[in-house]
Amino acid sequence: MNRPRRPLKRRASGWIWPLVIPLVIGLAFTLTWSSPAGADASRAPIGDAIGTILADPLLKGGAAGVVVADADSGAVLYRHRPDDRLMPASNTKLFTSAAAMGLLGPDHRFRTDVLTDGSRHGRVLRGDLYLRGTGDPTMLAGDYDRLAKGVADAGITEVSGRLIADDTRFDAQRVGRSWAADDESSYYAAQISALTLAPDTDYDAGSVIVEVTPGAATGDRPKVTVTPPNAYVRIDNRATTGSGGLTVERQHGSNTITVSGALPAGAATAKEWVSVWAPTGYATSVFADALERHGVRVAGPTRLGRAAPADARTVASHRSMPLREMLVPFMKLSNNIHAEALTKAIGYATAGRGTWDAGLAAIADWLKKRGVDSGEVRQVDGSGLSRMDNIAAGRLTELLLSVRDEPWYPDWYASLPVACAPDRFVGGTLRTRMCSTPAAGNARGKTGSLTGASALSGYVTDADGRELVYSVVLNNYLAASVKNLEDAIVVTLAASGEGHAEAVRPRAVGGATGAEAAEADAGRECSWSKPRSC
Repeated sequence: MNRPRRPLKRRASGWIWPLVIPLVIGLAFTLTWSSPAGADASRAPIGDAIGTILADPLLKGGAAGVVVADADSGAVLYRHRPDDRLMPASNTKLFTSAAAMGLLGPDHRFRTDVLTDGSRHGRVLRGDLYLRGTGDPTMLAGDYDRLAKGVADAGITEVSGRLIADDTRFDAQRVGRSWAADDESSYYAAQISALTLAPDTDYDAGSVIVEVTPGAATGDRPKVTVTPPNAYVRIDNRATTGSGGLTVERQHGSNTITVSGALPAGAATAKEWVSVWAPTGYATSVFADALERHGVRVAGPTRLGRAAPADARTVASHRSMPLREMLVPFMKLSNNIHAEALTKAIGYATAGRGTWDAGLAAIADWLKKRGVDSGEVRQVDGSGLSRMDNIAAGRLTELLLSVRDEPWYPDWYASLPVACAPDRFVGGTLRTRMCSTPAAGNARGKTGSLTGASALSGYVTDADGRELVYSVVLNNYLAASVKNLEDAIVVTLAASGEGHAEAVRPRAVGGATGAEAAEADAGRECSWSKPRSC
């Protein structure tokens, strides 16, 4: 990859160029934007083409912020309301992921430890056993099993005291600010804890997978199983084999998951990802079961939320994959829990407090030092799940330009979804979009989806081989989806060249039409509609 020239440095008065050139000041903008040769970028051919797309009836009455810039020079080629603060949805993860790479480092690993302050008497540990987490959202049941085996391999078969879960690295605030109440049992809105557990290698921390298999005949009770197997959640199976729809939902404030409705005989096994209540207890329960399987008996009760003593000794330890690798499931699949765990980890690393407030303050400060006007941003969580997040397309563009000079940029760039790349850990949330176009395999970008809010920001190479940075943030539309408009803008950029551009006609995303397109968007990232793939 060719190393780009250092991005322009932003000062309070706007963009300062190495040479004195004319500036065009848009009266509607608080930021002074420079355009090639001092021309009005919105009047260039690319501006006319994008303007045509934004005039689509799907956006009638809605709001749009769009910025396109030359990645190498930073020159703005097109702008439409670049400073309007809009809901960015999961484009917020661009800020969080970049700050995590900058503040924690690409080699950062989460640790999960088993410790004790007790004394050994043969195979008996007289004292308590502590399970201490630091926020690893990629812990699997197999990892807890290996920790339990480590305890057994240390020669311990009995613990006279208690099993104590230390999740104190993070505070007790489990859900983000203004997260929707009706998302409580959805896996993509799972509670945040320093001790948690994922049921799969998508690393959907804080959730379980409920599988429902229909009976042999109409009227039979379906079979319900949970992955990973555990006694922490309880299944209330009210479903039957027959016609109708199936509902799988956790009751508020509990770990009772109710399965109701019907599943036809002969139908494939239905799967639903469901968040748990209080994931610290979930992870500890799975670890306790693993200890028992490995012949380690704990005499006392399990206790949650107590810190291990400072002088506690390590019995067994697990380290996560490095952050540079974790970025792949995080960004490709738009994993909210990863974003929030990293935000709190940033808070602990920079201020000694694993809180949203501390983490977000550090992210804002890091952005500011890299030329992003963080004073014009409201970020209240790490993932963008909150509808209180407000970020303008201009600020996202500033980030995309500034990070290109960071030593970890290649890893971060590689974590962005790739248009029409079929492998879900390459294409991610763009794997079915922009196929059979000049953007396929070319455009990279972070998607974002909430009801009435959609965004796509990233990089694309045009027909002349010039790399462009783009940010498209669309809000307040009534259409089921506007992702085809985002795609049309990016494909237009991919097909454009110096002095020529023609608007690409919007088409259905992933070949879906009508009701399929509405279901594909539904105010959620496509990766959140498990088990359906993007």
